[in-house]
Amino acid sequence: LIAGALMGAGDVIAQQLVEQRGLQGHHGPRTLKMMAIGFCFVGPVVGGWYKILDQLISGTTKVVAVKKMILDQGGFAPCFLGCFLAITGAMSGLSVEENWSKIQQDYTDALLTNYCIWPPVQIANFYFVPLKHRLAVVQCVAIVWNCYLSWKANRM
Repeated sequence: LIAGALMGAGDVIAQQLVEQRGLQGHHGPRTLKMMAIGFCFVGPVVGGWYKILDQLISGTTKVVAVKKMILDQGGFAPCFLGCFLAITGAMSGLSVEENWSKIQQDYTDALLTNYCIWPPVQIANFYFVPLKHRLAVVQCVAIVWNCYLSWKANRM
């Protein structure tokens, strides 16, 4: 539920502050779409991933936090981002060919931007934050990330 609300907030910020659409130009269905993606995909997948990651690498040392960040950013993030872009394109009504073209256009830039934001956040998250609160911490930081993703995914 939180992931859906925060994805929606990220989209509202993207539309109002980044794209400067104004209230008259706000695209409500896009915000609802982003909320649905957050609720049905982002929240369950990221929450499940953190549980799996905690089982794969247990402990709370600095070395454990770095190992988790490397697995998270080296394995999970690239796959998750590709799936996110594919789902967003499909929900926007793009054909398979259009969606693939959009993913090819956006993926590398989005992944490089991901690597500027998430590694330090995740090391801190894995080191200082208990498992049950990690998704919430990530989603708070993710308001900015979701704003970027919404802008990136909905730019035609």
